Amino acid sequence: MVTVDSNEAFSLRIVRDLGDYPEHELDLCLFVPGELSLTPELISERAFYHQAFHVNRTYHSQVQLEPLVRSRLVQRIAKQQDRPSSEYRLSLSLYAFQYATAMEQEVGRILRDRPENMREALAELLDLSATIIRRLRRGAPKDDAMRRYYTNIDNYLSWFSEQQFLRLAAELEFAADEQDIREVLLRVARREAKYRIENEYNSERVSTDSTRMSNKMRLLRRLIEFPVTLRRMGQELGNVEERFVKAGVAAVVMTAVSYAVLRARDTLGDITAVFIAAVALLYAVREVFKDDIRQKLWLWLRKGRPKWRHQYIDPNNEATVGKSLEWVDYKHFADLPEAIQKARKANTPQRGETILHYRSWSKMLTSRFLSGYATTRETIILDLEVLSPLLEQSTYPIYRQEGNEVIKDLVEKRSVLNLVIRERWSDREDIQRYKVVLNRNGIVETEAVD
Repeated sequence: MVTVDSNEAFSLRIVRDLGDYPEHELDLCLFVPGELSLTPELISERAFYHQAFHVNRTYHSQVQLEPLVRSRLVQRIAKQQDRPSSEYRLSLSLYAFQYATAMEQEVGRILRDRPENMREALAELLDLSATIIRRLRRGAPKDDAMRRYYTNIDNYLSWFSEQQFLRLAAELEFAADEQDIREVLLRVARREAKYRIENEYNSERVSTDSTRMSNKMRLLRRLIEFPVTLRRMGQELGNVEERFVKAGVAAVVMTAVSYAVLRARDTLGDITAVFIAAVALLYAVREVFKDDIRQKLWLWLRKGRPKWRHQYIDPNNEATVGKSLEWVDYKHFADLPEAIQKARKANTPQRGETILHYRSWSKMLTSRFLSGYATTRETIILDLEVLSPLLEQSTYPIYRQEGNEVIKDLVEKRSVLNLVIRERWSDREDIQRYKVVLNRNGIVETEAVD
């Protein structure tokens, strides 16, 4: 299942649970309106791939409490063996990581959608957060090595929860009869701040300096993410092949030019001004056509073939646990898979759309996962800031009538991009279209289209 939401100003976060299926395919088609004049010459496929697509995969548990239960089991085993286990760090980090990502998504959804029943939504969020953190703190280890991991995670989650509740209190608009729920948010935030002081998690120098505190918490977040995030080792395909194409084209063109020079000498006789001019003309023709021939031949040879290959490595034992192939191409509408054409044509496509097609195929070796883990989650950050120079920051007038008066409204210019995502695994297929509304400052709205 794929979920899409806005992450930052120009970023879309695309999350999909890979389950325990060994092979997965993903097609992601971005339909850019023709008014933006996006072309391969303006932003190449390679540049778009490196600037816009940021992919990572993490261990994932479908059962919320499973990592915490495993961490407590590891504690008991470690006491019997009288030595710490690396699985404790992984289990506790996975529990904290899943809580943090879920909290970020839910807070973002509340701020974006502003649900009608605000009181109920915030009360549920507060209750779930308190339950998850309470379960974590109930199993605090006594072993020094494990205690160090636990302290870092507990410190970060306390600060992270405080920041999320303060963000809600600061950015939400509360009605007069909802001020009590805002006070609850502030009270919970104060309680977490007091908890860290009582446990002496941070020095006074760090606690009173926002910059130091932020830097420390970002470090703790990376420490949490490290054991659960698979390391991605990439390789661009076709480099050797491109060198052979370049050398082959140069050899053929040079042979043709040399043959033409010899024929010109036989025809014109001795070296004269006419002969020199003919040779200069032949070399000029060579320079004009050499790069064009090489480019055309290279595109023909690489058409439809993967452009990048990656391996996924478990950072805990350095084992290769998966591999993937990726494509990024500018496409014509008629060249897209039929299912994607049908999804886009739910409404008539805009004329002159530029279509960017990202495709990935992956295979995860679940037998090599650490014991107890069989599923992973992929997060793709699609950074559309690469398109920001093409967006116009302008307004235009819209007129409306109120009684006998004509009202003039200034409306900012926005662009609507369509995003079609198709996911395939085993014998199943899921496809969904989204509308992404952009202005010069970022993503205004993301909407799923039935």
